[in-house]
Amino acid sequence: MTRDAAPAGEERQRDADRSQLTILAAARDEFAQFGLGGARMDRIAERAGVNKRLIYYYFADKESLFEAVLEQAYLDIRAEEQQLHLLDIPPADAVRKLIEFTWNYYLTHPEFLTLLNSANLHKARHLAHSQRARELNSPLIEMLGEILERGRREGTFRGGVDPVQLYVSIASLSYFYISNNYTLSAIFGRDLLSGKAQAERLSHMVDVVLGYLLRS
Repeated sequence: MTRDAAPAGEERQRDADRSQLTILAAARDEFAQFGLGGARMDRIAERAGVNKRLIYYYFADKESLFEAVLEQAYLDIRAEEQQLHLLDIPPADAVRKLIEFTWNYYLTHPEFLTLLNSANLHKARHLAHSQRARELNSPLIEMLGEILERGRREGTFRGGVDPVQLYVSIASLSYFYISNNYTLSAIFGRDLLSGKAQAERLSHMVDVVLGYLLRS
């Protein structure tokens, strides 16, 4: 290979990577708005500004594209969690920071919640055989397990806490509240996403989780 051929090949790869990311972003918005059943490849191509044939070149069909979108969604949230450096701070602060991050991420990324809703509607068949999805999420559970064990050793946390169950609780406390905001606000006659209500909810979640974890 000549000296000029290598940079040319690298540039083509970068172009391919950019094209795929552009398609995934457009597909994310389409799936978030219309769900898997209502999404249309023509609209995804239009959103991405690419020829529909290019989408099929990278992704075999709409089902494969949806799976890739879900994987990218998990990659995005897990990458931001890594930036929290939770292992570098005291266990109780780490859990508090994870709760705050999860709450704020769900608020600022509503498309993430709608994608999960769509995936669950289809019984997560697109994730069931995705090795990448499991590989993306395993480090979070390992990290949370390490935080829990460090807290236990230091006498801060109770023992016997399953990190998977704990994370499901943290996620669900935010997920249910935000996903069901309209119905909850209607039946209780309160704007549950007002600035004051959001602050109260976050404080409540922190108290609930840490109240369970902390030794008295």
